[in-house]
Amino acid sequence: MYVPPANAVSESDLRAMVRAARTAQLVTVGPDGVPLATLLPVLWREDVVVAHMALANEHWRSIPETDGAPALVVCTLPDAYVSPSWYAAKAEHGRVVPTWNYSAVHLTGTARVVRDVDWLRDAVTGLTDHHEAGRVEPWAVADAPVAFTEGQLRGIVGVEVRVERAEGKAKLSQNRSEADRAGVVGGLRDEAPAVAAAVAAGRALP
Repeated sequence: MYVPPANAVSESDLRAMVRAARTAQLVTVGPDGVPLATLLPVLWREDVVVAHMALANEHWRSIPETDGAPALVVCTLPDAYVSPSWYAAKAEHGRVVPTWNYSAVHLTGTARVVRDVDWLRDAVTGLTDHHEAGRVEPWAVADAPVAFTEGQLRGIVGVEVRVERAEGKAKLSQNRSEADRAGVVGGLRDEAPAVAAAVAAGRALP
């Protein structure tokens, strides 16, 4: 990942970004050399990313259960087009161009498939607790009948990625003047309030 110094992210912010993204693209390469990608809910625990996918998904069959395979976990947060017309600098000298603001995390490591039922139960419980946190009446895995849950676990496989390198980037107009950044925030909030407001709020990241 290309990360200019102004867009660098600390490890604590990397973890916060993954928690906020909640999903990631798991990218591996099959035996035929063709890249494979699947969007999955993820948890980043210590140096391991925990996820699972459907048994019917052919992607997991290309990942060895023992030796593992090189993998890239890509987490993306809200992104938005930035118009140069929002910059105060446009009126000052006109030397401005369009850009794109975004934040992303790349976790590189080794993926392995996990079929152990206890591991799967712990994984889905952790993922559920994470996504249900903050709800007035959070749902828990234990709320479902045991036999039903065990049947559902037989329909998935776990994926564990041991993280060897973590990189992140928050490209949020840090290289612009305060006036230009204020213009970007205002422009985003006016033109794309749903997704762009999240990008505008993210400018507090380092």
